[in-house]
Amino acid sequence: MNQQAGFTLRGRNPDVLTCIANLSNDEVFTPPEFANRMLDTLAEAWAARNGGANIWADSTVTFLDPFTKSGVFLREITTRLIAGLAAEIPDLQNRVDHILTRQMFGIGITTLTSLLARRSLYCSKHANGEHSVAKGFATDSGNIWFERTEHSWKNAKCEFCGAPRALFDREPELENHAYAFIHTNDIKARIRELFGADMQFDVIIGNPPYQMTGGAGGSSDSSIYHLFVEQALKLDARFVSMVIPSRWVAGGRGMDEFRKTMLTGGHISHLVDYTRMSTAFPGVDFEGGVGYFLYDSKYRGECEYTLFQGDNQLPTIKRDLSAQDVFVRDHFAVGILDKVIAHSEPPISDILTNREPFKLESNFRGFHNSAKENDVAIYYTDRGRRSIGYMARNSIEKNQDLIDKWKVLVPKAYGERGAIPAMVLGKPIVAGPPSVCTGSYLFFYCDGEAEANSITEYYSTKFFRFLVSLRKITQDAFRPMYSWVPQQTWNRAWTDADLYQKYGLTPAEVEYVESVIRPMEIEMGLPL
Repeated sequence: MNQQAGFTLRGRNPDVLTCIANLSNDEVFTPPEFANRMLDTLAEAWAARNGGANIWADSTVTFLDPFTKSGVFLREITTRLIAGLAAEIPDLQNRVDHILTRQMFGIGITTLTSLLARRSLYCSKHANGEHSVAKGFATDSGNIWFERTEHSWKNAKCEFCGAPRALFDREPELENHAYAFIHTNDIKARIRELFGADMQFDVIIGNPPYQMTGGAGGSSDSSIYHLFVEQALKLDARFVSMVIPSRWVAGGRGMDEFRKTMLTGGHISHLVDYTRMSTAFPGVDFEGGVGYFLYDSKYRGECEYTLFQGDNQLPTIKRDLSAQDVFVRDHFAVGILDKVIAHSEPPISDILTNREPFKLESNFRGFHNSAKENDVAIYYTDRGRRSIGYMARNSIEKNQDLIDKWKVLVPKAYGERGAIPAMVLGKPIVAGPPSVCTGSYLFFYCDGEAEANSITEYYSTKFFRFLVSLRKITQDAFRPMYSWVPQQTWNRAWTDADLYQKYGLTPAEVEYVESVIRPMEIEMGLPL
């Protein structure tokens, strides 16, 4: 009975991994239910590729979680293997020892999470301790490795993960978040050092850290989840399955090459996508949602795509992930987009500036409240409130030729946490010359007030914002997010009815756009 307590009786007691608090939004613990959903997907794909074989009844399959936190993936896989291998290895203790010593492997990301993972898997933080369910280990760590790894500093940043030295060059007693799996130029050699020269993993699965604090400079964080995916793919496992933020399919700084590789390779057999993070991870909330993929190294073809739009699961369909340079999550929208693209009109992004159009950061405050001679108006935001200040024209270093243009200012960021229906974009401001703005805004530059008003009315339509939503997956709305919105003639007012008719939307398509985009009320002539 004692031998079975760690696994067969666990279901009778509250599962601590269902309520453990997350360390941060960077290192999110995976709920057991979500982990099991991923394992179900893996098992279905394994059976499809192996004549219906049960992966949980195969004593030769090896698994690696290279960034284990709570140990939930290793624990749930072990539970399935214990049931699946009962016929092949009847003795429970022998079966547990075989699974834990020869099939299950993990790499901790911090001292704390390595202890949590060992406790979840071995029922003891000491793999060779008296309370461990495994009896075949000679070391304290078992197959869950963790040792402090140091950053490799180059020009004040780590050359592997981008961590700023000022924040993470810490004393040995403090965690430095230098994750071993991505701090190497030769991951295969690193794995040989950790687990032996003959180790080859069949399945790599887990939920990596998402971002590095300050990695993008200043207060901006940098994404690092793609670095873990890239390292895993280098290990030539049959299957790789990971939880990562959904923003990779359409946005993210420095994600272009990663996205191109993932979308065009044809190896992603399954993609499950949640527009609202909290639907998948209760109590966790960040913009853009989250999802998981299953990468099959021997598969080439279309992907089985499942979208949870808010709390509603849409039907799973086959999708060609490489159809566009970014992936359109909303498959009902694909037909609408195709109709728009067929017109071959220039994109409105051609008349839209990029970030910090006048080289003034969002927190720039080098202006005054009253206008002086030769001043220009500067539009800025302060704690979410839109305001106007004034500054000398000759102090503007960038885009001086745009100072005397009429402008439609649009917020660079607008977040809704996956809400449906969505506004997508913040309200615009019509700004007359001479004027500039801080990095809180981008702007469309116009030839006169009438053109600015026409663009503003077009911007406020559901049609316009629907097309932006297909590329805007986080709160940021930079120039590339507008590249599927076609330019119009700017000598008239545009309405949704006009646009639906022009692009030949069916009644069902019109109804869909109307259902997912909220109205935007604008008041012409009132800039703030």
